[in-house]
Amino acid sequence: MKKIKYIVLMLLMLVVVGCGGAKEEKTEKKLDTVDVVFDWYPNAIHSFIYNAIEKGYFEEEGIKVNIHFPSNASDPMALPAAKKADIGIYYLHHLVMARANENIPITSIGAITQKPLNVIIALKENNITRARDLENKTIGYSGGPLSEEALKAMVEFDGGDPNKVKVMDVGFELLTSMITKQVDATIGGLINHEVPVMIEKGFPVDYFYCTEYGMPNYYEELFVANDELIKERKDVYIRFLKACNKGFKDMLNNPEESLDLLLAKQEADQFPLSKNVEKQSMDILLPIMKEEGIPFLHQDAKIWQENIDWLYEHKIIEKKVPAEEMFINLYEEN
Repeated sequence: MKKIKYIVLMLLMLVVVGCGGAKEEKTEKKLDTVDVVFDWYPNAIHSFIYNAIEKGYFEEEGIKVNIHFPSNASDPMALPAAKKADIGIYYLHHLVMARANENIPITSIGAITQKPLNVIIALKENNITRARDLENKTIGYSGGPLSEEALKAMVEFDGGDPNKVKVMDVGFELLTSMITKQVDATIGGLINHEVPVMIEKGFPVDYFYCTEYGMPNYYEELFVANDELIKERKDVYIRFLKACNKGFKDMLNNPEESLDLLLAKQEADQFPLSKNVEKQSMDILLPIMKEEGIPFLHQDAKIWQENIDWLYEHKIIEKKVPAEEMFINLYEEN
């Protein structure tokens, strides 16, 4: 009997020890994956995304973000349109053209900038300071009808003769084509990148915006997504944008820290960054990414409609698309 009691006691002790010593297995929260295709390699405009990744804002929203760099210029639209990515960073005019002319099912879910970044740039020695100065000059651009039509419209708006403007497709060599005097000016370079890069290289420049000569104000960069995926994964997209908003607040409140993080994440082999250039870029971008009284990522139907009308008027699109079909404000926070 004593042996039986002893055995029972030992078994009870083993159970108690076993229960007390067992480690609780942590159940890891399953994260929703979001594949994002950048417009280009990392630079200052992407700082808020890297803030959100590194500071855990996406993870807090139950999201894991995978960043992809484009192999060609259309990837940020084409891959989401084909459901091979969730989100792309793309451009307003090209988005309208794709939907109006090719019926591509893609929609903007947030405006990263409230104003354009694209400028006409010329070496200061060429004395090109306004649109009509482009007469009898060769302008470098990166293909497509948009740049050509924009140039013609601007020169005509400024009282010049658009037929006297020559264009040359220089691909991605906008800066090189100016420095080597292949062209007199370029369209397609950005105020926050190409301009400070030229200055840092020792080439003073003049520049002006297309919007100074008849083109309506527009959002330069957008988050875009497939129409069906927006419906199917609406909650995921909202959480993504919410985390982006947190990352932007950090960029706004502590740009130096954001810049350091960006430099640490740069693709140095493919697209090395200059701290001086990216600092200037950050200073230019912040007031353009969020204007007073307008939430970060906000989109206005009026701006969309004005640009749709402009594209149709200049025969760049074949039909007008209702502005409400082009965008949706999924998430906003002041």
